[in-house]
Amino acid sequence: MKDAAARISRSFRHSRFEDAQALLTGTLFAALGVALFKQAGMLTGGTVGIAFLLHYALGWPFGLLFFVINLPFYGLAWRRMGAAFTVKTMASVALMAALAEALPRWLRITELNPYFAAIGGGLLIGAGMLILFRHRASLGGLNLVVLWLQDRRGWRAGYVQATLDAAILLAALPWVPWPRVALSLLGMAAINAALAINHRPGRYMAT
Repeated sequence: MKDAAARISRSFRHSRFEDAQALLTGTLFAALGVALFKQAGMLTGGTVGIAFLLHYALGWPFGLLFFVINLPFYGLAWRRMGAAFTVKTMASVALMAALAEALPRWLRITELNPYFAAIGGGLLIGAGMLILFRHRASLGGLNLVVLWLQDRRGWRAGYVQATLDAAILLAALPWVPWPRVALSLLGMAAINAALAINHRPGRYMAT
């Protein structure tokens, strides 16, 4: 029985190449979703949402803001999630920041339905986060807290993320017009539906 369990564990262990392609694919999906949100004048929760707010308020580059905002969270990642998780998360955040700035130059969108931006962008971000989670990485910030709570308490990542994100979006009402906040809530629901349905403790045990 122990030998069978060991074989199963080894069969689900990711190689470095698999981790690398997952980090690239996951961050690309998330960056495409962020590009749709940005084009529609929306925002979302977590450190991405904070970076959006500062970008809209100050005009500073979103990618730079996203990278800097995540810096204080790496200490928690190192202590709670381990060195490998932290290094992969740092790489994901840096790549996400770079892609967020590069995609508007590589991809020109002349017309965008805001409801498609909310739902399609949200699903892209959720899928990207899911890929990263399954390779023991994240997009930093509150995602680190969410994953730690799931590992330690067994709380569903999607539900915890939804609660935190809703609080951030509602706090933005004094600065962001309510129609954009409403669309952002729709986008947030799409993100967290993807996570709540597909990311459950014990369902996917790769390392």
